[in-house]
Amino acid sequence: MIVAGPALFLLTGSVVALLVLPHPIPRTASPAQRLYLGHCAGCHGANGHGSWRATLVLIHPGDLGDRRTLEGRSDAYIFDLIKHGGAPIGRPGMPAFGFHLTDEQTRELVRYVRTLPGPR
Repeated sequence: MIVAGPALFLLTGSVVALLVLPHPIPRTASPAQRLYLGHCAGCHGANGHGSWRATLVLIHPGDLGDRRTLEGRSDAYIFDLIKHGGAPIGRPGMPAFGFHLTDEQTRELVRYVRTLPGPR
């Protein structure tokens, strides 16, 4: 009990920290990257290909790292999706960030999300 009790406590604390703490943001991150890592990476992953945290709760966010996901989608569509969430267009898993981000920050996010698949 002397060893098992603290070990179980540390294990439980580590699991809770992995699930609750936000994605780490590097000091060299651009403002748009900071916004993405702070608000989007929890579900979409740091590279846009999805997060294991989202998988644990059975959420399947769009793969922003795949060029086909955003192909044919206008910047206005992505802006509205970020600002108003997915519920108005039938994607209820995407939360609205209009109360958390200014319009300029949302535009920065749109530009950043377009860079995730990398150059052609």
